[in-house]
Amino acid sequence: MTTANPLPRRGLFKAGAALSTVVLTPVAAGSAAAATNTSATTGAATAGPTESAGSSAAEAELRALEQRYTARLGVYARNVRTGQVVSHRARERFAMCSTFKTFAAAAILRGEGGSASLEEVVPYPPAELVPNSPVTEQHVSTGMSVGDLCAAAIQRSDNAAGNLLLRRIGGPAGLTRFFRSIGDSVSRLDRWEPELNTAAPGDVRDTTTPQALGTGFEQLTLGRVLADADREQLVTWLKGNTTSAERFRAGLPHDWVVGDKTGTGDYASANDIGVAWTTRGTPLVVTVLTSKPTPDASVDNALIADAARVVARTLAPGE
Repeated sequence: MTTANPLPRRGLFKAGAALSTVVLTPVAAGSAAAATNTSATTGAATAGPTESAGSSAAEAELRALEQRYTARLGVYARNVRTGQVVSHRARERFAMCSTFKTFAAAAILRGEGGSASLEEVVPYPPAELVPNSPVTEQHVSTGMSVGDLCAAAIQRSDNAAGNLLLRRIGGPAGLTRFFRSIGDSVSRLDRWEPELNTAAPGDVRDTTTPQALGTGFEQLTLGRVLADADREQLVTWLKGNTTSAERFRAGLPHDWVVGDKTGTGDYASANDIGVAWTTRGTPLVVTVLTSKPTPDASVDNALIADAARVVARTLAPGE
């Protein structure tokens, strides 16, 4: 398989990289604090979270969206340059679903579990295939490289690819250890694809919070958790995501650059986490997690798009 954005592990970062190299010092993902640092590209100071001037109005809009869609909505978004935050149910637990795949790929890049190069070919038998494995099912006879598995997991949300990545880092428990290693004391993965998507209310397995997930995502994509080349590779994969056309990419301005990962499960669990760079190069970290009270309820992608619009309008007006 050739990835949508093929890159060697230490290759040059493609167009748009200059927008994504704001580097932060890692902070605890369960905390609202962030250290003040200097941008590697713009020289602008980043700041810890502060209440946005429009945050009260934004929260009222988000509550109205919950009523309109009869859903539970969790939002944590931060303007990395100003430190301004929009949050709603940011410390409540939601099912993680396939958003875990970004963190699994990051763990691979960091060498967890003795992971080898991205070019190493991983063989797998047909028994490894599970529902929603559109890429891996085409390569059973040849196997796939570690890098192509990461790309398939992030860009196509391939479930077998996600499981194969988990096997290399010690399974769900290994990913939970990775969360802890980056300061996230909240997020946990307990099961494999596709069982982790059952998302039953009150079940803490395979859950996170918008604030924990968003803060950890920021550290992976804009911070120092990964080496520079590995961080650039992860962001490249995220920019090539194909699953959010009706979510973030529908709600955020079309001239912004977006790198994100979606997740979907039972109880209308529908998530999107990502970084969006405005036309001025300002990075916004955006996390939107949603659910409904019945297991077979319909997913509302428009809810995520509408929440993203609120975030963009509040945290980056005029950009």
